[in-house]
Amino acid sequence: LHRDLLRYSEKDERHRGEWKTHSNHVAAFDADGREIGVIFQTTSPFDTPRAMEELLAWHLKEENEPSLHPLLRIAVFVVVLLAIHPFQDGNGRLSRVITNLLLLRAGYGHAAYSSLESIIEHNKEAYYLALRRTQTSLSTGTPDWEPWIVFFLRSMNAQVERLRERIGKLSQSLVPELGSAFSPLAERLLALLHERRTLTVAEATALLGSSRSTLKDKFRELVEAGAATLHGKGRGAHYRPGRAS
Repeated sequence: LHRDLLRYSEKDERHRGEWKTHSNHVAAFDADGREIGVIFQTTSPFDTPRAMEELLAWHLKEENEPSLHPLLRIAVFVVVLLAIHPFQDGNGRLSRVITNLLLLRAGYGHAAYSSLESIIEHNKEAYYLALRRTQTSLSTGTPDWEPWIVFFLRSMNAQVERLRERIGKLSQSLVPELGSAFSPLAERLLALLHERRTLTVAEATALLGSSRSTLKDKFRELVEAGAATLHGKGRGAHYRPGRAS
């Protein structure tokens, strides 16, 4: 994944897809770009393969035999990955790609339609502060997960709210003539259906945050009005925009 991510970055050609061979501690720099101190000591190149093997083994077990909520599992994985800093460069970019990948694997379909990276970019100071507070506690034997997990979950919430806002705007621009015909939730569902062109109840549940039974009723409402059409049965059932929409 690291190799593919940096495939077109010439400056990373020598080390892409390879564990780091030199220390890459996270440092602070002054306005002139001079290093003024180390903020965080990352895992040594010697210990990196072992640390990554342990992290991946933990995640695989936790994914198959969960003891944590999926969002907590993903948050812990990401903060430990960044503490290890396994590659010479590109660790931040890789962590954001992996975050989206793990969210999608855990069923959080909204991750493909709203940028978590842009939310972090707008909260860089809080991001680094939460990251460092948790990372500096990892070697104490009693890690303090709270700073990072709170930041991560708040960012996730902001990501969902941003998507809901987009869907609300789409519902107004795509189907203004149906404004009084459907309930607000049905309008949002129809706007999402127009954006994606095909949609299942499970996907709508993840993206809109409503219950399956409620969304089934809303889909039925759209189908009866000719604004949506149902295709397939059982697990293969999905909806598409209808002629009336």
